[in-house]
Amino acid sequence: MSLVRLNIKGISYSQTQNGAYALILSEADGERKLPIVIGAFEAQSIAIALEKEIKPPRPLTHDLFKNFADRFEITVKQVIIHKLVDGVFYSSLICERDKIEEIVDARTSDAIALALRFDAPIFTYKNILDKAGIFLKGDEGEQAPSEKHEEEIISEELLPDDIDIKSDDTNYKKLSLDELKTLLSQAVNNEDYEKAARIRDEISKRK
Repeated sequence: MSLVRLNIKGISYSQTQNGAYALILSEADGERKLPIVIGAFEAQSIAIALEKEIKPPRPLTHDLFKNFADRFEITVKQVIIHKLVDGVFYSSLICERDKIEEIVDARTSDAIALALRFDAPIFTYKNILDKAGIFLKGDEGEQAPSEKHEEEIISEELLPDDIDIKSDDTNYKKLSLDELKTLLSQAVNNEDYEKAARIRDEISKRK
């Protein structure tokens, strides 16, 4: 089976139900998106890792794993989402130490959080993307939809109807870039990574 490389498109947040997050992966050489429901902690860890300039005052669990691996010269070479059963994605970490390769089972959210910290590529098999990948309106021959529009479509495809997905706080739109950066630093120092992730997304939209 052929492997397909994936990139991280973003994370959708629910304002009405705690713990409802959707990680959006996109096909590197195509238009399909692969949405995966993940937990709150993993969503925050991924969002923090995406913002390279943010350094939490204390290491998160995935940072601790990275520090541990570095100390013992273990490298994560790549992540493969290798199975989909009853809506649950299964992943493997392809690790290397002393030129010996090992495969370690992992939750997909943890695997991606670690892939970001090791700068490791993320792959899935073509048959999984064929089964679970979605095309968003505007992907084929039309102008690409806005981020907000994409997340609304993804919420309809992936999450229950009673969950309202929204990627940013309306109040953040009224703030300047400097004010957002100040709030971001405060959120990280207070270890409020959920808030930090939302502010980071608003900053990213303006770049």
